[in-house]
Amino acid sequence: MPLDFTKHFVAAPTEFKLRNNTGCSWKVTVKLMNSRVTLDQGWATYAAVRQIKIGYMVTFKLFTPDTLKVIMFNDDGIEVVNKCGKHDEAFAAKE
Repeated sequence: MPLDFTKHFVAAPTEFKLRNNTGCSWKVTVKLMNSRVTLDQGWATYAAVRQIKIGYMVTFKLFTPDTLKVIMFNDDGIEVVNKCGKHDEAFAAKE
């Protein structure tokens, strides 16, 4: 994410909930690296569980101050819809 993204916050967030198009939430930590805000712990597991593949486009929209709405499109430009399933409870965001 561009560093300008942090201008929307009083303080840079250390954690976000990623919310997909079916309402499932997932917790990830945020880290500043090379002048960019990056998704850190929890992202790799999220990407694996949601089966994000090379060629997919992933969009992020600030939904609330601590939640990003995540929408994925496959390499044909079709929105990918993932149902909530069992996953690593350590990263599941509690509502």
